[in-house]
This record gives sequence, C-alpha cells and structure tokens, in this order.
Amino acid sequence: MSDEYFYGITLSSSHKTETWDPEAKAEYPRSNKLLIRQALLGPDAQPDELNVVQVETMCLQESIKIPVAILKVGETRQARLDIEFPDAPVTFTLMQGSGPVHLIGQHLLGALVEEFEDMEEMEEEMLDEEEGEDAQFKEDENKRKGPSGKRKTNEDEDDEEGEGQKGKKAKMSNNAKGKAPSPKKNAKK
Repeated sequence: MSDEYFYGITLSSSHKTETWDPEAKAEYPRSNKLLIRQALLGPDAQPDELNVVQVETMCLQESIKIPVAILKVGETRQARLDIEFPDAPVTFTLMQGSGPVHLIGQHLLGALVEEFEDMEEMEEEMLDEEEGEDAQFKEDENKRKGPSGKRKTNEDEDDEEGEGQKGKKAKMSNNAKGKAPSPKKNAKK
C-alpha cells in the first residue's frame, strides 16, 4: 500500500530548526521520500530582512549543509524549490532572519515512492520520443521547402515539374536533326 501526505513546516525566530526523520518513528516502517516544492515568506516577515533557509542531509557518504532558499520582503516572497530527499534525516534551519518561512511539500510512503520514480522515467521517455518526432517533422518540413525557405504548394511543385519537362523537350528539339551541339554555343552559355 502506498500513501502520499502533505508536508509543511514553519521556521521562525522561536522555532529555527526542524528535522524530518520518519524512519526514527515506528509509525512509518516503509520506505520514505520527502519532496519540498516551495518556500514561502509569511505575511509577518520583517521588511529588508533576509531569511536564509539551510538544509542538512546525507550526500553519498558525508553530511552536506547548503542554503536552499533566500527570501526577502519586497523582493522574493516565495521560491519554487522542487527538491527530493530520498534519505532521512533531513534538517531545515533558518540560518538568518526571523521568518516566518513556510516549507511546503509531500511525504511519499512505501510503493508510492517507486510509482513516483516510474512516472519520472515515463515522462523522460515521452520527452525523448517527442524530441525524435520533432526532429522528423522538421526534416520532413525542410524537404517540402524550396531554396527560398518557403513551403512549396502543389502548384509550385507542378510548375517545377512542367518546367523540367519543357526544358527537356526544348533540348531535344534543338538536337532534333541528330547533330551534335556546336562547342561555340556551349561556351557562350
């Protein structure tokens, strides 16, 4: 069975740190993934105050600390993050400012984590297919265009075919008596 839950926390001067660690709780025995979609600056935030949110999580074999959002009233009240955390624990800290800063996302449990990853793979495959179709469409479109870069109409194509046939007939009629063309005439052309 899989579940998806809303995840939200608020960081402020009175609550500067929050840790996401569902594996430490017995109520979440299945696999977990945290998706943080957005950081929002609350309406009570102080003007001209920078609010910096830092995340600390595991990166391969070591811990990493890095800012993920810098918000300021009058400049940036929200930031779209779209960050995935497949491993717990993840600690969010308000490093600078008094907030409030709201972090919003989703907590995925169990099989939903695998379904989410499968959906991402399917989206990538669909994008690859669309790119291939676009390339084929452009190639076909270029074949339909003449040297001027404009798309040929059926009339244009008919005219070109007619001119080609007239040209051939004209050459044949010039040489109707079976004589070879004189070298002087070819040189002048």
